[in-house]
Amino acid sequence: MTALHAIDWIVILVYFGFVFGIAWWAYLKEKQSETSTEYFLAGRNLGWWIIGASIFSSNIGSEHLVGLAGSGATDGVAMAHYELHAWCLLVLGWIMVPFYMRSKVFTMPEFLERRFSPVNRTVLSAISLVAYVLTKLAVGIFAGGIVFAVLMPDIRIGSLDSFWVGSILVIVLTGFYTILGGMRAVAYTSALQTVVLVVGSALATIFGLKALGGWSVLREVCGSEMFNLWRPIVPKGMQVTWAPVMESGRMAWYFNSNYPWIGMLFCAPIIGLWYWCTDQYIVQRALGANNERDARRGSICAAVLKLLPVFIFIIPGMIAYALAKTGQNPALQQTIFDASGQVMRDTSQQAFPMLVAQVLPIGIRGIVVAGLLAALMSSLAGAFNVSSALFTMDFYAKFRPAATQRQIVWVGRVATGAMVLIGLLWIPVIQGGKGLYDYLQGVQSYLAPPIFVVFFFGVFFKRLNSKGCLATLIVGSLLGLFRLVVDTPVALFGRGITYPENSVLGWLSRAFFPDGFAYAEGTFFWILSKIFFQYYSILILLASITVMFVVSYLTARPDYAKIEGLTYGTVTHDHRSTSRASWNRWDVIGSAAVLAAILASYLYFTG
Repeated sequence: MTALHAIDWIVILVYFGFVFGIAWWAYLKEKQSETSTEYFLAGRNLGWWIIGASIFSSNIGSEHLVGLAGSGATDGVAMAHYELHAWCLLVLGWIMVPFYMRSKVFTMPEFLERRFSPVNRTVLSAISLVAYVLTKLAVGIFAGGIVFAVLMPDIRIGSLDSFWVGSILVIVLTGFYTILGGMRAVAYTSALQTVVLVVGSALATIFGLKALGGWSVLREVCGSEMFNLWRPIVPKGMQVTWAPVMESGRMAWYFNSNYPWIGMLFCAPIIGLWYWCTDQYIVQRALGANNERDARRGSICAAVLKLLPVFIFIIPGMIAYALAKTGQNPALQQTIFDASGQVMRDTSQQAFPMLVAQVLPIGIRGIVVAGLLAALMSSLAGAFNVSSALFTMDFYAKFRPAATQRQIVWVGRVATGAMVLIGLLWIPVIQGGKGLYDYLQGVQSYLAPPIFVVFFFGVFFKRLNSKGCLATLIVGSLLGLFRLVVDTPVALFGRGITYPENSVLGWLSRAFFPDGFAYAEGTFFWILSKIFFQYYSILILLASITVMFVVSYLTARPDYAKIEGLTYGTVTHDHRSTSRASWNRWDVIGSAAVLAAILASYLYFTG
């Protein structure tokens, strides 16, 4: 392993100096007023560049530098579909932002209360908090551990190895500046981190291609299949049978886990629209804008930046795969391939930090490691802030209406610490999955469809009511959580998964599952666990749409006067005029350029 040089450490320390300097400045600004608007939305005074950079940096976090690069090493550009969802940010800016900005809400559940009812707000807040703990917090902590395990493998504190030392250190540092400075600290440090992240990752791509021998060598070694976005429903070499259960235990169309085109075409966009247009984690940045114009331009700016990940995250993972396959780098070869030449999905998650450690020169390596830490801290900081905002504004402030602004901010800080502890406890489930990015997309696919339905259909159809919304959230979420419950024992105690002897999970696995856990082949739970997560997500989506319309039309229509301006059917002439005045031709040109770049990427990566 190539150790970090003193110059690399100096670069990293300079970066941290800037980050905590910004956090301290944000703290002093927040102390001048110490209101919930200042702490959670930076006083609604964020400019469009800060909004765009903050959205991008919060999204492009640990799961990308670790998980997305890892998927590039194992599956090529298959996951690029999720990254080419920059068009979803245009939907946020042009379609959803006008409704959000005129409602002046703090959180997405609060918007759902305005559109439907208070009980829907509470239910969505609870679902969102569960989702953040299981995805953003746990994934960020896990990825931090992987980075430290690769770059500083010899660090130990007592019985804790470098993985757990890194996980805890990332939490402490990020939690400190998030709790200190609130949303202003998150937004402005994200702007700095965006620059470091993009420059550092681009350097990893450039030096990686140089070490490999160029782009043409990459295409030749990886082959056309790894450069193809559209995967077949039935993998090559697999026989198709339509019997419920094959003797071999596989049903090709049913169990394909290689990201077939049907899942990417119908499931992935739903996840993208939920994430970019209705998820508090992302939309909170736009809510921090002073007006609709800045919120929209911030969304367009983020869409431009979102075009980069395919080339600065997925491609480095593929470069690591190519360097390993050709034998040019023995360390990468041992990380990605086993003795028989098969790709190892678990250790392939180390592709990006390994590439950094192996091919970058001194000094440059420090910049890229700073970018790694920037991504880890930025995604975690955003998750901390949004989780505390949801808990504080949608639970504490609701049940304690007499609480002072100082008390609300204090409770928000305490809530951040609680979320971190829960996220730590969930890490073993991720360790048992088939890959960090696969785990993330799987959980999101189970939880996103009902939320997408109530927001988008709620905005486009004024006839849909609170009873339909509540039934949709409950039915859709139960279907998703049921699948998650079915998957969890396999992830924790499946065959081949081991834990330290003195750990709780180690004791449980030896006591109850000495041979590993697996559902009996052909049983209901076995079949359910084998359905590819994207197919199951489509089933949840169809069930959610059906419930939303059936229940709404079987019950009384909503009071349209109470939802004025919150649906297209209740928007007034004044609303339309105000929204029209907030954009000009440059906003249209910028949006068109993003769409053209997305189309060009799809054409290039279609074999």
